[in-house]
Amino acid sequence: MDLRDYLRILRKRWVAAAVVPALVLAGVAAATLLTTPLYEARTRLFFAVPGGDSASELVQGSSFTEKQMSSYAEVATSPLVLEPVAEDLDLPGTPEDLARDVRATVPLNTVILEIGVTREDADEAAEIANAIGAQLASVVGSLYPERSDGTQAVLATTLTPAQAPEAPSSPNTTRNLALGLVLGLALGVGAAVLRESLDTKIRSDRDLAHVTDRSLLGSVGFDPEAPQHPVVMNDAPGSRRAEAVRRLRTNLQFVNLAGGLKSVVVTSSVPGEGKTTTVVNLAVAIADAGARVVLIDADLRRPSLAEVTGLEGAAGLTSVLIGKARAEDVAQPWLRGTLDVITSGPIPPNPSELLGSPAMTTLLERLGETYDVVLLDTPPLLPVTDAVVLSKRAAGTLVVVGADRIHKGDLRGALD
Repeated sequence: MDLRDYLRILRKRWVAAAVVPALVLAGVAAATLLTTPLYEARTRLFFAVPGGDSASELVQGSSFTEKQMSSYAEVATSPLVLEPVAEDLDLPGTPEDLARDVRATVPLNTVILEIGVTREDADEAAEIANAIGAQLASVVGSLYPERSDGTQAVLATTLTPAQAPEAPSSPNTTRNLALGLVLGLALGVGAAVLRESLDTKIRSDRDLAHVTDRSLLGSVGFDPEAPQHPVVMNDAPGSRRAEAVRRLRTNLQFVNLAGGLKSVVVTSSVPGEGKTTTVVNLAVAIADAGARVVLIDADLRRPSLAEVTGLEGAAGLTSVLIGKARAEDVAQPWLRGTLDVITSGPIPPNPSELLGSPAMTTLLERLGETYDVVLLDTPPLLPVTDAVVLSKRAAGTLVVVGADRIHKGDLRGALD
């Protein structure tokens, strides 16, 4: 994916991209506020080998001290130093407990030792750090034999005594919130991308292009009141949905085969995608353009055209196919003078056989001679084979895809 894909995902999944960082930031802020503040006091000691009149002796002493600095850092956190400090200051716990609050470090290529003590009380941290520095100076001097003049072989001098810090060393509110924001943004983007990759529903033209290379003939906006007012071409002819149906009518004319696209099967992959509403409004739109149109309810399992149009459904397509009536007898004019409707009629026990019979082929041929366009409302493709059977006898098939209603795999299977 390129940058534009990520921006598109963020615009589409902005809720996840915004909520996750907010939750992470709130969690970090809560954890920071609930964390007990800790104060770190530091003291610095300088180590040297006294004496030496020549430059070579001074260099040897400095080199010796520098090599021993890591050892002095270990001594600073040993019971040899911490046990007397704990006893003098009457500190609770063992020397091992105190050692967890002490940090001894040596700056690179120096003979300076930094001792840091972290406690909940700033004054106590400074007091312990100074006590450790004094005790370390005494212990280090006793680790080596005295010089011939009775002086210590190594001297430790306090460079900077520890002071009670004014601000806590942890938690670092600014740093924690900044890290929380960065982490939250990363998780938010990741959550948005993950949801997009796991989302298999058809939601846009782009999703449709991933499933099929067939052209998108039209896009009709969702209307929650469509079930109450399905015929938008009649109830609201000036609405956006009505104009979208007119664009569908126009685009359908551009895919006409030589000699005209006489019969069109209108179907969908699964129930509830809006195929019946689409075919009804498309029939009205084509009739409004002056063409003679017949709309047939070829859904012999769950017919709905009679209910949508308010026409009589006792006799219809099945009556013609079994020879009980003629097409002109069951074709009922509706709304426009150039639009007729043939309802399904009685529901038969063998819909697929009837729709694939020679009688159905003959009917379509006769209707093609009488009407300019024949539209057939058929059952969905995946549950039954009725639409597949009829698509072989019609000049074209229009598949209605319900946005947010069908998964890519289902649509792919239906088209296959």
